[in-house]
Amino acid sequence: MSNIELVAPCNFAVEAILSREIKSLGYEISKVEDGRVSFVADEKGICRSNLWLRTAERILVKIGEFEALSFDELFEKTKRLEWYRWIPKDAEFPVAKASSIKSKLFSTSDIQAIVKKAVVESLKTKYKQQWFEETGERYPIHVFLNRDKAALYLDTSGLSLHKRGYRELSNAAPIKETLAAAMVLLTPWKADRALIDPFCGSGTIPIEAAMIGLNIAPGHERSFVSGNWKWIGGKLWNEAKEEAASMVRHDAVLNVQGYDIDESALKVARINAKMAGLEDKLHFQKRDVKELSSKDRYGFIVTNPPYGERISDMKSVERLYKDMGKVFSNLETWSFYIITSHEEFERFFGRRADKKRKLYNGMMKTDLYQFFGPKPNVNRHDPLI
Repeated sequence: MSNIELVAPCNFAVEAILSREIKSLGYEISKVEDGRVSFVADEKGICRSNLWLRTAERILVKIGEFEALSFDELFEKTKRLEWYRWIPKDAEFPVAKASSIKSKLFSTSDIQAIVKKAVVESLKTKYKQQWFEETGERYPIHVFLNRDKAALYLDTSGLSLHKRGYRELSNAAPIKETLAAAMVLLTPWKADRALIDPFCGSGTIPIEAAMIGLNIAPGHERSFVSGNWKWIGGKLWNEAKEEAASMVRHDAVLNVQGYDIDESALKVARINAKMAGLEDKLHFQKRDVKELSSKDRYGFIVTNPPYGERISDMKSVERLYKDMGKVFSNLETWSFYIITSHEEFERFFGRRADKKRKLYNGMMKTDLYQFFGPKPNVNRHDPLI
């Protein structure tokens, strides 16, 4: 099974970033759709993709795809797939997730039941047994129907990949780790430059930036449901983990800081940084955004400020954006990457963004406002170059 078709779901509008990540691992992109990128890899590629892809939500093995206009058709075509190639006879194989978009078959519970029955019947034929105890390793099945086309997958990740393992605690409105990583990857920031998040909350953006700067694989501290799958094998997983450990830039010097006015949020951020093994690499401090300053000549602000979703909060948020505009204007040679759902952010910030990019924070449509500072002048021997 050296050429395995894999699918990596992601947040909408992150597909291009994820595609670059996949290519950097050495794998060929076969298809890019809204919210998912397909690519071809081998068994070890499953391990490496789970460990390294910062903006993917999970890694799925594509088992089959076909049109299904009725439950009978869904059953028969699912049964024909070669499930025995992937699922051992002692495996636990729940249909863990089903979704349906603009399809004649729309009851997800019925879809799950039909697919489960079909897989059982398929395995009965191969393994010559009538009952499956399902006492072995877990092989979760996902099924998606979109415009009457059914696609069936095995989930190799288990818990979503945004669950890195370091965020045991969070504040009231956390940003997902995958989106935080995408925001950092959309900048030209390098580890030797300053990066500040003045609304750091539980520390997700600084922690993700630190892992990028140090080249730490985001999945290095967690386990995956496919970690003990027989057809992948522990040897490949160990090789992938050893490779990831050998690529960490231990000697890199970081200048990543997180500020917030909420001391309880900063306490959470410090705990999360410690869980990530980065407590000595990050600096968290209580500071109002109106007090923001830096001695660094060039740097980046990457942040997720309050949006003001409730009408009662809107006026205070708009005042906050005005304060941000005034304070950030003092950082003339810095670049700013600010995500918000407020459609009039630029008006209150007092400056038109150089570039605006649509992103989704969960199901909420947001924009990443990008303000580009000048590139360091190499002729001036800037110490941060």
